[in-house]
Amino acid sequence: MGKPFLKWVGGKRALVPEIRRYMPAQFNRYFEPFMGGAALFFDIAPDKAYLSDVNAELVNCYHMVKEKPEALIAALEAHYYDKDYYYHIRDLDRVPAQFAQLSDIERAARLLFLNRAGFNGMYRVNRKGQFNVPFGRYANPDLVKADAIRQASILLQKADITHAPFTDMVDRARQGDFVYFDPPYVPLSQTANFTSYAQDDFTITDQQALADACIKLNEKGVHFMASNSFHDIVKGLYQGFEIVEIKARRAINSRADKRQAVSEALIFNKP
Repeated sequence: MGKPFLKWVGGKRALVPEIRRYMPAQFNRYFEPFMGGAALFFDIAPDKAYLSDVNAELVNCYHMVKEKPEALIAALEAHYYDKDYYYHIRDLDRVPAQFAQLSDIERAARLLFLNRAGFNGMYRVNRKGQFNVPFGRYANPDLVKADAIRQASILLQKADITHAPFTDMVDRARQGDFVYFDPPYVPLSQTANFTSYAQDDFTITDQQALADACIKLNEKGVHFMASNSFHDIVKGLYQGFEIVEIKARRAINSRADKRQAVSEALIFNKP
């Protein structure tokens, strides 16, 4: 059993016990097309896994954790917690030619530094693909977390990591496999859609495509599970499948007393 090596908005670390209650007891291969922090993957540590995401920087970071953990740790140790320095590192992607000169290790260390020094561990980009999360205020943040990187590297040796849309993993899954989807959620309000972690927002059309993919997986005899908002739109998209309500505490609000538990939907089939 392991833990994520980075924070991720909407991450499922706290909800893993609930998810495990409803996931299949046995399956062949594990797929996680919206890997994010990959909390479920690290918890169950499957023998064979396929992790993917459309966020190229995230995928590169996973590759470096898997393949070059010590070089990544050394690169992280060169960073330091300072507001002006944070914005200097954050703004490297404002000059594409300059950003392109960074090595894979430097890019991965940058992502982890921003993740650990930025506000609430958010990963958010603007329409130009530029990271725009403000500086976080912490007493004494651990910017390296060497043990977490080393542990994650060991578990990732059994994972195939790709930069790809979720549909690619759907096509690869076969009868008896298990696919867990944790996509950007259907927003509960106009202001709730803050998780733009790729340049293109995950639209209602994408939500429909994901629901269609789940239907396809079910027809193939593949176990699937999907997390999303406990919203009427979601219930309509997944009619005919099991939908249970679970409670999740979200930590985005800057005031701890405003971080209240909200309902989430856990959708799954029984092939």
